[in-house]
Amino acid sequence: MAELTELQKRSSQVRRDIVRMVHSQSSGHPGGSLGCTDFLTALYGEIMHFDAQHFSMDGKGEDLFFLSNGHISPVWYSTLARSGYFPIAELGTFRALNSRLQGHPTTAEHLPGIRMASGSLGQGLSVAIGAALAKKLNGDDTLVFTLHGDGELQEGQIWEAAMAAPHMKVDNLIATVDFNNRQIDGDVSDVMSLGNLRAKWEAFGWKVLELDGSDMEAIVKTLHEAKAMTGQGFPIVIIMRTEMGQGVDFMMGTHKWHGVAPNDEQLAQALQQLEETEGDY
Repeated sequence: MAELTELQKRSSQVRRDIVRMVHSQSSGHPGGSLGCTDFLTALYGEIMHFDAQHFSMDGKGEDLFFLSNGHISPVWYSTLARSGYFPIAELGTFRALNSRLQGHPTTAEHLPGIRMASGSLGQGLSVAIGAALAKKLNGDDTLVFTLHGDGELQEGQIWEAAMAAPHMKVDNLIATVDFNNRQIDGDVSDVMSLGNLRAKWEAFGWKVLELDGSDMEAIVKTLHEAKAMTGQGFPIVIIMRTEMGQGVDFMMGTHKWHGVAPNDEQLAQALQQLEETEGDY
């Protein structure tokens, strides 16, 4: 079991990676990446069972993760690299021509850890349900995890999948919604309100948990709780409240850093707020 302090140190380093990666190409999505850093750090550092050194597309005997909101690829790439899937130095090629680390994850690049091309929003839950059902058919008792943006829940395919999972008793699936109330055009509540999100998921037949996505201890505790609820005939969803740009003060409290890269001065300011704990790439 990873110590909370070690997870928090890793999270700080991942945040440094994010702002440096996006700055390097003046392109990318730092806001949501920073907001989900603690979650992904806990997921890979404490919760999931995987073998980074022997990656396979089928993932038999391993927990699987699908990033549905693929535009926050910087946080996933950093987490994968620092979990041993590929060299940390490769983070320096983010969004470069012919890099395996494209702006949205793709399977064509054959990057270890990536099992689904994502970025076209709304598709990840459907893929995850298919993977979860395949595990059941194969007698594989490991789990499937997904992450979704709250703005992504405005896509109809999400709710088709949400209806299908309880009907099929997909009880080896844990989905998480990054509920920061921000999307590219403004606040989610202004663009298209999600209403009572907990009541919606419950009405579709999911068991719902909630957590503070900036509290590492709460994340670990809730994910362990979710795992303990699997295998009981229903899918699980976690509504995770986060702040876009978490950890960098001038990126927080606004949707404007959804897809904007920091300039040189802003990068330096961000790095001053984020401790280097494992060494920059």
